[in-house]
Amino acid sequence: MFIAMNRFEVKKGAESAFENAWATRESYLGAMAGFVEFHLLKGPELDDHTLYSSHTVWVDKAAFEAWTRSEEFRRAHARADNRTGESLYLGHPKFEGFEVIQTERKASAAA
Repeated sequence: MFIAMNRFEVKKGAESAFENAWATRESYLGAMAGFVEFHLLKGPELDDHTLYSSHTVWVDKAAFEAWTRSEEFRRAHARADNRTGESLYLGHPKFEGFEVIQTERKASAAA
């Protein structure tokens, strides 16, 4: 498996706009071969921003790379910014990609 993450430093006061942009987006992920799951994570609040991360799981790195070259990717990211014009972020999102080396699951784990 492959996990792709983007870290976002969202300006204080822009959290609702950021979360709404994600909640109302067309993601197209479900149509992609090799897509497993998506999570939007909210992290700690710091002095000037709140940390968020998008987290997608793919069957392998090749499936993720195919997504990044797809028309669905271009459409999904066409309105990745705030419609008001003012940036919601401090800087650019930071990408991190990881190949899964080990996974452990509880057999009866609830979602």
